[in-house]
Amino acid sequence: MVLFLGLAACGGEAPLSDAPSEETSLGERQDSLANVRLRLMAANLSSGNGQDYDPGHGLRIFQGTDADIVMIQEFNYKTDSAADIRGFVDTAFGPGFSYYRESGAQIPNGIISRYPIIASGEWDDPQVSNRDFAWARIDIPGPKDLWAVSVHLLTANASTRNTEAVSLVSRIQANIPAGDYLVIGGDLNTGSRSESCFGTLSQVVSTASPYPADRNGNTNTNAGRNSPYDHVLVDGDLRPYQTAVVIGGSSFANGLVVDTRVYSPIGEISPALSGDSGASGMQHMGVIKDFLIPGDAASSSLTVTSPNGGESWTAGSARSIAWTSSGVSSVRVEYTLNGSTWTTLSSSTSASAGSLAWTLPTTASTTARVRVTDTSNSSITDTSDAAFSIATGGGGGTGTLLINEVLVNEAGSDVNGEFVELVNTGTAALSIAGWTVSDAASVRHTFPSGTTVPAGGVIVVFGGAAGIPSGTPNAVGASTGTLGLSNSGDTVTVKNASGTVVDTAVLSSAMSGTDGVSANRSPDLGSAATFVLHTSLSGLTSSPGRRASGAAF
Repeated sequence: MVLFLGLAACGGEAPLSDAPSEETSLGERQDSLANVRLRLMAANLSSGNGQDYDPGHGLRIFQGTDADIVMIQEFNYKTDSAADIRGFVDTAFGPGFSYYRESGAQIPNGIISRYPIIASGEWDDPQVSNRDFAWARIDIPGPKDLWAVSVHLLTANASTRNTEAVSLVSRIQANIPAGDYLVIGGDLNTGSRSESCFGTLSQVVSTASPYPADRNGNTNTNAGRNSPYDHVLVDGDLRPYQTAVVIGGSSFANGLVVDTRVYSPIGEISPALSGDSGASGMQHMGVIKDFLIPGDAASSSLTVTSPNGGESWTAGSARSIAWTSSGVSSVRVEYTLNGSTWTTLSSSTSASAGSLAWTLPTTASTTARVRVTDTSNSSITDTSDAAFSIATGGGGGTGTLLINEVLVNEAGSDVNGEFVELVNTGTAALSIAGWTVSDAASVRHTFPSGTTVPAGGVIVVFGGAAGIPSGTPNAVGASTGTLGLSNSGDTVTVKNASGTVVDTAVLSSAMSGTDGVSANRSPDLGSAATFVLHTSLSGLTSSPGRRASGAAF
């Protein structure tokens, strides 16, 4: 048996002389946090002939899936020197990640963590000589630590794997405090979910369904996708906090089996390539589960970001009040025109929404401010840093409707997600009753009677109401039930009620060939501006109803 305790806060294999005492390493810790999403991954993603990560296929999958803690198998890279292993961790995850890698093993297990590893070591696997059970105690945010155990059971037979599981469970029961979180992750080489080792492991972790699946719903994880080799198994303390794995515009309710061959759109896990999971020597798929860990002593804060002082907005125009928050569930939103009398716009709005649509009053002001307050604690509040102005415009001005953003190629295959964003860049409200939106084939939407877009306001037409993301300002579904935009390129035309062309957007295949990425004018609202891929303007793939940066118009 090998029992090794080592500090690995900066990564690497710490010498025994740096090990904390058993009493210290197993003691309780107390921290605090706001809710934190924690992504756990099991990964035997080596490829090529050397059972290592040098070919780069698994490395790209790590970069694209952005895990917080990985239980890794066959943890070899180049010469396996400390510098090479550190370089692999830096490239695949980031220089701030810690790691532990068992020593003296041909195909070592290990743990890689975004959070500090405060103790680590290995427990002897009695059935195999070229690796052991690697473990790490991790100081994740919150009052509990997480113990991660990386395992690689034998392919021999189910009985041998159960013997390994019995040994592992005894180690866990003897060394890990019951009050801490536990995850066992890795390559169990199990041929089915009815193997006896799962019954053994269920003494310390949950082995029950539902199970992670790939884009097509397949829960198996070997190269042939017909056996459940790989697993992320957590204890009863952590299991209730499991939440959907969300990557880009995709959501996987029970967790994700990462098979790049079927993942779509592959750009969501860039730089991973579609062929990476099918690379020579790649015998496993990665498995991911996400958890939203509650904080019991989180600090709360609110910050108004817009309008925050100095803006000059037009009376009656459509705007948004925006804020950031931490540890707050709902907020009250108010405004003042004179600095002393406050008017409530919403008595309770979800703080996580981050914004509230607002049609400005028709009264002019040079001392306007907004205020956002926690509904459960009035001491947590923020007000615009300085006054902003509201101008009436003297009753004149004209409205001008502009096509500012178009999503031709929807994320996935839900054509309801296609949209056309229209913005009134003029100085007066604009009635668009009877106006139409067409593609190259036919009229797709007709605006009903009474439809008006305020000065500076926006309206977004989606292919269908089911495709409208929550919180999108002033969004409607196409009146014909579809926008019918072509992924090989299309032309969007807006005509007024008399049939006169108001604006046209000609979108090439280059602007419509990437799943989930819209075409946006550069810069926003430029009447002569060309359309570019949204990802060239910001980190967002699209921003319906908002500027390319995600800010309100």
